[in-house]
Amino acid sequence: MTHPGTTTPGTPLVVVGDALLDHDLCGHAERLAPDAPVPVVHGTRRSSRPGGAALAACLAAADGRPVTLVTALGADPASDTLRRLLAGRVELVEVPLDGSLSSKTRVLAGDRPLLRLDDGEGRAREASREAVAAITAARGVLVADYGRGTADVLRDALSRTTASVVWDPHLRGRPPVPGARLVTPSAQEARVFVRQLDDEEGQSGDGAGLRTAARDARALVRAWQVQAVAVTLGERGALLSHGETPLLVPTPAAASGDPCGAGDRFAATAAGLLADGAFTEAAVQAAVHAATRYVAEGGARAMATTAEDQRIRRPEQPLPDGDTTADALRTAARVRTAGRTVVAAGGCFDLLHAGHVALLQAARRAGDCLIVCVNSDDSVRRRKGDGRPLVPVADRVRVLRALECVDAVAVFDEDTPERLLAELRPHIWAKGGDYARTPLPEQPLVESWGGQVLLLPYLDGRSTTGLARRAASSPVRSGGRRR
Repeated sequence: MTHPGTTTPGTPLVVVGDALLDHDLCGHAERLAPDAPVPVVHGTRRSSRPGGAALAACLAAADGRPVTLVTALGADPASDTLRRLLAGRVELVEVPLDGSLSSKTRVLAGDRPLLRLDDGEGRAREASREAVAAITAARGVLVADYGRGTADVLRDALSRTTASVVWDPHLRGRPPVPGARLVTPSAQEARVFVRQLDDEEGQSGDGAGLRTAARDARALVRAWQVQAVAVTLGERGALLSHGETPLLVPTPAAASGDPCGAGDRFAATAAGLLADGAFTEAAVQAAVHAATRYVAEGGARAMATTAEDQRIRRPEQPLPDGDTTADALRTAARVRTAGRTVVAAGGCFDLLHAGHVALLQAARRAGDCLIVCVNSDDSVRRRKGDGRPLVPVADRVRVLRALECVDAVAVFDEDTPERLLAELRPHIWAKGGDYARTPLPEQPLVESWGGQVLLLPYLDGRSTTGLARRAASSPVRSGGRRR
């Protein structure tokens, strides 16, 4: 299913903004240094990745769309390293950089940042003919402003473009161009922007409350003369305002992890979908979902180590059975690599009902991603009889993938899912409480790699068989007479 008004998926996107070079030193901290009250980090591993606008561009490209990154690079070693990291991922259009490329190095113990070191204060010097041409020809533009001048030197071209423009602002940058389709500040950024506009120290609010976010979003829509503002709220989701009553888009599930780059994931998803022709509300909802998955799957560090596998698919885009299962396997591998918990649940899910949804929501809360294993049509027929399934597997997969609590779906053709589970290797295999006294043939397999079978409460009185029986026995009336 596509959004109403959607054009061809995978519309090319132009990302304009300040690229950074990011490094992580990841290790373990189990004691304090004897000479100072600071943690000792040992067993460190160093990784490098594109940052800033370059991260946003790589995330957009990982969605399967062509991406052109317009950014400022120089002749310094950091710029050369970033060029190598971007090779083969995006098309690069450079504007000249004065100074050296900005880079940051984080020292982390597990998921907890302990220290950040910043180097390089380079700024974009001027626009280039190639950069202006890329913006002029664009159908979709994402401005990832990190306050280092790229958006400033290209502001005239950005003001004239007819493309759909999403603007991710920075406190050190200028306001978005009037008419931008969507602006995506964090709650804290929105609070500062409004104070700068109105000099309103007398107003209360720390940027975390929904009333504050709604008021700030409304003020920014009017002051900046943009079409919409989506204030990102971290674990709470995002609040979308067109200047009137706001829409709260909550996260599909709690996702603990490193949030570095989640704002870029949000903006890249929204910009891509708006370029495809999606409605703003639908694009923001998909962006919240994608940012939640991004954090759960390891965030920017997972992006650095498994760049080829980073494909955040639109929840609305149907997949063939084989591609769906391959996507589920990639998702499980990414989450395991990031040290997160993979949860799997299985069933026929023929006529999805409230009992199914409650079970899947509970299963998702047990870990960091949920993969649903679905019986194929042949498998259902062998188990349930010739009259089943009532809904073919392609439709069952599409409905399941539309649930916010579901991260991926895999299809299996056998009577039981052992073969598929052996490939997924989930940490938790979740089943409904109605299996409490039933031996599960897959339990020894799950426990063989240290996994756990977990029973979850099941809503009584809900079943596909019961729904089908009641539907078949209900009289159908037309014009007041039984037919």
